[in-house]
Amino acid sequence: MSGLLVERSTPLVLLQDGGRFGIRHLGVTQGGATDWISMSWANWLLGNALDAAVIEITLGGLSLIAEQDACLALAGADLGAKLDDQPLQPWSSFLVRRGQHLVFNQPVQGARAYLAAPGGFDATPVMGSKSTVCREGLGGLDGSGLALAAGQRLNWSGTSPAPRKLDADRIPDLSATRPLETVLGAQIADFAGQSLFDAFNSPWQVDSRADRMGVRLLGTPLHYQGKPLISEGIPLGAIQVPPDGQPIILLNDRQTIGGYPRLGALTPGSLARLAQCLPGTELRLSPVVQDVAQEQHRRLLAQWQ
Repeated sequence: MSGLLVERSTPLVLLQDGGRFGIRHLGVTQGGATDWISMSWANWLLGNALDAAVIEITLGGLSLIAEQDACLALAGADLGAKLDDQPLQPWSSFLVRRGQHLVFNQPVQGARAYLAAPGGFDATPVMGSKSTVCREGLGGLDGSGLALAAGQRLNWSGTSPAPRKLDADRIPDLSATRPLETVLGAQIADFAGQSLFDAFNSPWQVDSRADRMGVRLLGTPLHYQGKPLISEGIPLGAIQVPPDGQPIILLNDRQTIGGYPRLGALTPGSLARLAQCLPGTELRLSPVVQDVAQEQHRRLLAQWQ
């Protein structure tokens, strides 16, 4: 018998883990949880490895039936989750009993929730990861890169711990109220001076054209004045500026190379917050030097030690 039966799902409900690494020279992107901080906390609540496989639930629309008693954990967005019609808040682990229904309806706050199981959800790794990348047909429950679908069953091999919740002062702020910090890129000097001012002093709005590959921002167009570029490797969080001047922030399922000029790249912590932004969200960018960004990231990682 499995642990959970998928009763209802959407194309945005995916099995994810920490992602694939060391294979971009093959043209294979990394995948993995877009809000890696919430994934880590969901796993931490159960004593799992921080990058163990979880269910990434984007915008809700998921219904599960428990087929065994277990302790699960939830972190990230509030998607109006209910366990047998009882509200279920993120940032805690909780007990489910056989036959209970776990339902994620629609966003109340944030865009992506992460459901963890003891030891991580079972699936056969593809190129070292269980992460689902639909465009490349890799990972997921059966290895073919498909979203979770009604009728599928999920299992895990770990032992359920006692339930616990995250202390209020440890719950991360995943909102866009603080500017998203940006490490400046190699082409930064080739943008018009006014565009550089606008990039970091004007608001941007998250476009509806946003997915796991990238998030388009709407605002004052930015003007690149440099020479045409030869395609080069694209890091996670890169802010590309296409000819229309509207930036695109590239996420986990991005292409491995690209030829648009780059304003810079978001820091890992800022990327997690961007992953929780719904279309229409207003945000700002803030420049940060690389040394400062690295120190901030080290402090962020230290919270799980």
